[in-house]
Amino acid sequence: MLQLDSQAHETKMPQSTKTAILVIGGAEDKVHGREILHTFFGRAGSGDARIGIIPSASREPSVIGERYQRIFEDMGAKEIKVLDIRDRVQAEDPQLQDYVEQCTGVFMTGGDQLRLCGLLADTPLMEKVRRRVQQGEITLAGTSAGAAVMGHHMIAGGGSGECPNRSLVDMATGLGIIPEVIVDQHFHNRNRMARLMSAVAEHPERLGIGIDEDTCALFERDGLLQVMGKGTVTIIDPGEMSYTNQPDVSATDPLSLHNLRVHILSYGDRYHLHKRSLIPQDC
Repeated sequence: MLQLDSQAHETKMPQSTKTAILVIGGAEDKVHGREILHTFFGRAGSGDARIGIIPSASREPSVIGERYQRIFEDMGAKEIKVLDIRDRVQAEDPQLQDYVEQCTGVFMTGGDQLRLCGLLADTPLMEKVRRRVQQGEITLAGTSAGAAVMGHHMIAGGGSGECPNRSLVDMATGLGIIPEVIVDQHFHNRNRMARLMSAVAEHPERLGIGIDEDTCALFERDGLLQVMGKGTVTIIDPGEMSYTNQPDVSATDPLSLHNLRVHILSYGDRYHLHKRSLIPQDC
């Protein structure tokens, strides 16, 4: 992931624009300061931004698509197109693919992450998005369900408020934008710590990222993660986990997870995804 070219494509992005991936925990401020949405807009090129909105996760894609379209129109984007894909065949549309090739930012809205992946995974349109993100040509953002799909392994659903156990989380395959992470959203707001721990126990080679509402984990092209918004980003690192009973117990039995590393990051805190280490505040 994020093995991106250092050269900006000058014909498609203003040279001064630094692309990024914004993973948003849902319920981001759409009315007042709009800091997270303004950051996406800026990273997509500000007044030169050509934005594609993908509302496919929503049961009301036209309504949610128009809402974000108005927001980015108010900010002054050069061009905005709602990619209202409701069938996998639409993701093969040459006109939509052409727009994805020309745009500078893509925003995936909330809804149902299984619906989003069912419509877009392994389609020509999503492959173009993934390639352009990895090459540093566009900025990508996903909120709520649009955040959940970022990893290769995806939390498709599950419970909350219990101790970690295998039945607490339903896993599926995501879009693989940031393959080495498992993302959970609305995190502390919906008491999902045990759910994310259960997912990490099942896939201990991955890094768990739990993102609160109105909070964003902004991933730079070099693997640096920075937190913005009003809540926290929780990182669960099983890299030094010494023991888990996950393979040996029934689905509803409590899990043992020994020597997990857990970080709680708030506004301005930074973390290096590849080194799995915190960046000191004074650096």
